[in-house]
Amino acid sequence: MRLDKFLGNMGIGTRKEVKQLVKARAVTVNGVLVKDSGLSIDPDKADIRVYDEQVLFKPYIYLMMNKPPGVISATEDHRVKTVLDLLDAAVRHYDLHPVGRLDKDTVGLLLLTNDGDLTHRLLSPKKKVPKKYYAHVEGVVTEADVAAFARGVEIGEGYITKPGELIILESDSVSKIELIITEGKFHQVKRMFEAVEKKVVYLKRLEMANLRLDETLSEGDYRELTEEEFKNLQ
Repeated sequence: MRLDKFLGNMGIGTRKEVKQLVKARAVTVNGVLVKDSGLSIDPDKADIRVYDEQVLFKPYIYLMMNKPPGVISATEDHRVKTVLDLLDAAVRHYDLHPVGRLDKDTVGLLLLTNDGDLTHRLLSPKKKVPKKYYAHVEGVVTEADVAAFARGVEIGEGYITKPGELIILESDSVSKIELIITEGKFHQVKRMFEAVEKKVVYLKRLEMANLRLDETLSEGDYRELTEEEFKNLQ
């Protein structure tokens, strides 16, 4: 790979900016000062430094975001802000995509990556990856609802959901619940409650697979997964 392309992929700068860094004698490869920004390098083996700080090759990146309301889970949209618009330049060059979708008004755990294989594994219906949500629901949620969700409910066009685990935290005029499901149909959680004549007024995803939302992240903030979190996703 060309050195300028590698440094560009790692977010160091544009090809022109990398050329300027080389001219400023700021770039070394294996301890040797670089004179040509088009130098061919092996990013897996070369020791590449800018102002003596090593630039490590990372082909893939995995970000946990606490998605805020009002943005959509998409890579681009000409009318509405997307989750990618919340990223800074240091990671935006990785060509990231959200793993699955959260509705515009839904908040909570969203994984962003450029690893297509992992995305496929997590979203494949055959894998039955569990997703856990917390919700406020208008209406008194009862044990009858728990039983209905455990059987599966019809959410339109004759489709009956896979069994879901409904946990009642507080049953009142506005109930608080947690729900674990293993599929992700369009507006599924909302439609499941509509099937038992109730309305979701607040929805937050807490978990996906073995990944749990870092509650210290404010809405709209994100961070890279820890090594342990990444291993758990496998």
